[in-house]
Amino acid sequence: MSAIQPWCYLIGIHPKKLTKEESLLFEAEIFARICEEIKEVFRCEYKEFFRLMNFTIEMEEAMLEAGFLRLIINDILVTGEYDLKGIAYYANTHEDVVQEVIAGVNTNPSAAFLQKIIELHRSVRRDLYHVLMQKIVKEYHVAA
Repeated sequence: MSAIQPWCYLIGIHPKKLTKEESLLFEAEIFARICEEIKEVFRCEYKEFFRLMNFTIEMEEAMLEAGFLRLIINDILVTGEYDLKGIAYYANTHEDVVQEVIAGVNTNPSAAFLQKIIELHRSVRRDLYHVLMQKIVKEYHVAA
C-alpha cells in the first residue's frame, strides 16, 4: 500500500484512478498540509515563549520555519523511543547530520532526510498524526 492510499480512501478518492502525476501532486499536497499542521502544533506549544519574547506573527513563522526539523527531532527524542544514533540509523544518515540539525547549524537538510524524520515522528506520535489526519480530511470534505 502506498503512503497516500489511506488518505485517498479517507477523502473519498479511488487511488487507482489517479495518474502518476496526480498521485505525486496529491502526495506533495498532503505532505505540505501535514507540515503546516505540525508547525501549528509547535506554535501552540511555544505560544507563551512567543508572547514573552514579544514576537510578531512573522517572527514566529520565521522561527518555526528555521527550526522546524529541529523541533521534530527534539519531539522524537522526548518520547524516549529513539536516541540520536537511532534517528540517524532510521534516516540512513550519519549521526553528525542529526546533531547539526539539532544545533541549528544545518537548517536546510535534504528533502529525503525531512521525509524520513517525519515518517519516524509519525511512528512515535501516532495519536498526534491521527488528530492531524482527521483535521485535514475534515477540511478537504468542507472544501469539496
